[in-house]
Amino acid sequence: MFELSTLYAAFERYFGHPPTRIARAPGRVNLIGEHTDYNDGFVFPMALDRATYVAARPRADRIVRVFSVKFREEDQFNLDQIVRDEQRQWVNYIRGVAKGLLARDLPLRGADLLIDSDVPAGSGLSSSAALEVAVGYTFQLLNNINLLGEELALLAQGAEHSFVGVKCGIMDQLIAALGEAGHALLIDCRDLSYRPVPIPAHVRVVVCDSGVRHRLAGSEYNQRRAGCEEAVRLLKPVLGKIQALRDVRLTDLAEYGHLLPPDLLPLARHVVSENERTLAAADALAAGDVVKMGQLMVESHHSLRDDYRVSVPELDTLVELALAAPGCYGSRMTGGGFGGSTVSLVAADRVDEFVAAMIAGYAIRTGRTMQPLVCTAGAGVSCVYASEEE
Repeated sequence: MFELSTLYAAFERYFGHPPTRIARAPGRVNLIGEHTDYNDGFVFPMALDRATYVAARPRADRIVRVFSVKFREEDQFNLDQIVRDEQRQWVNYIRGVAKGLLARDLPLRGADLLIDSDVPAGSGLSSSAALEVAVGYTFQLLNNINLLGEELALLAQGAEHSFVGVKCGIMDQLIAALGEAGHALLIDCRDLSYRPVPIPAHVRVVVCDSGVRHRLAGSEYNQRRAGCEEAVRLLKPVLGKIQALRDVRLTDLAEYGHLLPPDLLPLARHVVSENERTLAAADALAAGDVVKMGQLMVESHHSLRDDYRVSVPELDTLVELALAAPGCYGSRMTGGGFGGSTVSLVAADRVDEFVAAMIAGYAIRTGRTMQPLVCTAGAGVSCVYASEEE
């Protein structure tokens, strides 16, 4: 459990005075609906009970000082001249959010920020979006700015696009801003509407980190997105006013898939089928049909592995082990891929056996040590401490 008192004391020790605000934004795990968000499609994530925390205090000048507990590094920049740091990626998430707020003509003053997190980085649990949303919300609190959750999510996404260089979809930032405790959210990434779906009490969501680290700013992720956009361009002449792969059906691909090059057809097939699976999965979970939900998760993994080609052997191994372990209804890779984690739906009364089997099996198969996370659906961004000074 993350201790706020420890964060408070670290801020006071580092900056020489106490924080006036502490905000948190959660990581997330996506139950199903992968690489659909930037195709205007459907996703089905839940916010985690693990989060990124920002302790903060306003300054009288235009300087922002940041200390990362995890990296043991400081950053400092002036709000009047925010430039990208080519050496340290983590600072660009913070700078990009500040620049995005200023681009909206919102009044900002300098601040001291101390950041810590218990969201594992690089494991597909969206530590980056948690950081962006937590920092954005902190600036809101310090400057009395009122943004809706959807606006904050779009601001954070814009920072990742323009300042970090990852053309991510909106899912990660949206669930960090709008997550509901005890629920997953079925999100329509076209209009940002969403429907909370309760997680049945008799199941647990278990995340297993492969230990393989990815870097989404690398070319593979952006290549997949460009491929999807090219598929839409090639299908438009025969399908009419389609804006994204969200508007394409499997029957359309059966009829016109020959118009797509061999490397693009599987990408389109994954996105189109994944949208259908995601809608079916939300309905299944809402009805308490965890068997159906599990089947759809497995189908999703196979599609990500074979058609979208973003899995790696370690993720495939984790899914195989999960499906053979006690109490597992379904399992799949989660996140952008090329490493990261799997997510499994497990019977609550078998979760200890499941965890033990995963640890032992992964060690035997890969030689890697792995500690599964049994996750609870948490709430979205919030202020968890406010001093009486303000």
